[in-house]
Amino acid sequence: MTSVLYDAQGPRAKQRNILYTVLFVLVAAAVVWWVYDGLASKHQLDWIKWKPFFTSSQPWETYLWPGLQNTLKASFFALIIALPLGALFGIGRLSDHRWLRAPSGVVVEFFRAIPVLILMIIANAVYSEYTDIEPDTRPLYAVITGLVLYNASVLAEIVRAGILTLPQGQTDAAKAIGMRKGQTMVFVLLPQAVTAMLPAIVSQLVVIVKDTALGGAMMTFPELLASVRPMSANYGANTIACFTIIAVIYIAVNFSLTSFASWLERRLRQRKKSDGKGGAPTTVGEPVLVMDSAST
Repeated sequence: MTSVLYDAQGPRAKQRNILYTVLFVLVAAAVVWWVYDGLASKHQLDWIKWKPFFTSSQPWETYLWPGLQNTLKASFFALIIALPLGALFGIGRLSDHRWLRAPSGVVVEFFRAIPVLILMIIANAVYSEYTDIEPDTRPLYAVITGLVLYNASVLAEIVRAGILTLPQGQTDAAKAIGMRKGQTMVFVLLPQAVTAMLPAIVSQLVVIVKDTALGGAMMTFPELLASVRPMSANYGANTIACFTIIAVIYIAVNFSLTSFASWLERRLRQRKKSDGKGGAPTTVGEPVLVMDSAST
């Protein structure tokens, strides 16, 4: 059987693919066994090292839950600050005025080019030198600042790209009914671009959640991953068990975020379709705005 994309495989190709599959399975099984044997020989799979996470609430109440709270706190504040800043800079890069477009571009390109860890370290040094922030809370401020500066620049590009994907007819329709540029951006272009931008925004939120671990590694920020060291010290050097539990928590948090984003995106698309039922069509890209206003 043939298709547009590929031709049907011959007998030799089928035999070769079967051989490759068998070899891949054998290699994968060997790697899994090698990892398992190495962990078992070092007693990292013994039940005594995993038992505290399943039979006691102490590691959750003392280490995991406080670390997760700090991770979510830093991520939350970084997002609610970076998102509007990113929208402002993204819209600024689309401005017709060079005095606004050029500085926005410089800021976005500058902070997007610097690793977020360096931004955190610089922010921590600035807060230490020029502010009266308590040393205990200074790492939190530094982590949030670094995340905001970096992710706002990335979100600015996401916003700019989302707006540029809209058909020119939307802008023409808004101009035809006398809307100014600011009104067109706020009331016409930006709301329609939200649906297209939503998956990228949530992906960046997942990056923010994971990047909080950089603050724990370099600036003693007590986030989720930083709880591995004290837990491993108090529960018999169960480093593998600690990392595994924390990885599962990260997966659960990030999967919840992506699932919520998928649900929200479906709802927004369904709302657009339902709004288009009956009367004049409201498909994105058609300057219905002109026709409706002219008829009134």
